Amino acid sequence: MPLERPVLLINLIAMKILRTDQNNKEFKKLVVELNKELEIIDGPYHTFYSQFNGIETLKQVVIVYEKDKAIGCGGFKFIQENVVEIKRMFVLPSQRKKGIAGFVLKEIEAWAKELGCLKCILETGKNLPNAVNLYTKNRYLRIPNYEPYVDIDNSLCFEKHL
Repeated sequence: MPLERPVLLINLIAMKILRTDQNNKEFKKLVVELNKELEIIDGPYHTFYSQFNGIETLKQVVIVYEKDKAIGCGGFKFIQENVVEIKRMFVLPSQRKKGIAGFVLKEIEAWAKELGCLKCILETGKNLPNAVNLYTKNRYLRIPNYEPYVDIDNSLCFEKHL
């Protein structure tokens, strides 16, 4: 059952956040936009990454709304009993630089912690400097690439203990 969270003000614009799952229609629309963007950014790596970015296993999804329009999202899945992998982080290009991605990330971490998670891990690409900045600013530490990204030069992996 989706859970709507309290409103947050970012740059004096009212935002609300929804906890839901991979079946949410707005989430699916945002993922389509994310995939279009990544196809360009990832170039020859896109086919490789696509096989690991399906949303079927994302039982925990966060969506940020502005005036009832979905503008950002992210999700996570358990990969071990107390470890989650963050996936499908995205904010519409027109809504970037407003702190929305950080809002999504904090909500994901809070939800994961509520579910007993002790650590979050994630993979992002070298061609996504804004993503790298987001994670380092939020105290994620670079770690050796984990499977399936071990030999992928374009991949950067991070973790954060909650």
